[in-house]
Amino acid sequence: MANATQSPLPNSTWKPRIVAFFCNWCTYTAADLAGVSRMKHFSNVRIIRLMCSGRVDPQFVLEALAKGADAVLIGGCHPNDCHYVEGNYKCLRRYQMLKRMIADMGIEPERLRLEWISAAEGEKLKRVVNEMVETITKLGPLGLPQKFEQWDREMEEFANHVAARDAAAGGGCAEHGTNTQPLETAHA
Repeated sequence: MANATQSPLPNSTWKPRIVAFFCNWCTYTAADLAGVSRMKHFSNVRIIRLMCSGRVDPQFVLEALAKGADAVLIGGCHPNDCHYVEGNYKCLRRYQMLKRMIADMGIEPERLRLEWISAAEGEKLKRVVNEMVETITKLGPLGLPQKFEQWDREMEEFANHVAARDAAAGGGCAEHGTNTQPLETAHA
């Protein structure tokens, strides 16, 4: 969805906002290890700790993007190492579905990433966070809240156009004998 008008200028103060959903037992612990080991990584990631990556609801990801996040990172235990036996497999299925869904919405697939990071892999966590921030910086801001406003204006213009056309034709649909109602748009 990013285009040339959205990309930050080289001297811009824009920095990507990334929401991370991390498993309590592995990836969150790796983030803690990276912190206490003073490993340097970008601070653009806001971590939300979940008991298991299997608890990542697709609605959480969509809500994060809708509320202004530029990307979402999901981290969980390695396959066959989940504290809840198969929670990470549930996460993987949801992730695959989400990748297809956001692509259908016109959002670059690079804005959603899933990584298996164990508690001992603080270095891997640092690398993944830095790579993701660099990738999203190149893509530019996602800006879904602003896009919602634009889409709402477009829908209102379309509704006004249809209402004007129907009024000029005598109101409503002549074929079905119905009157048109104003179109309402709402976002949470």
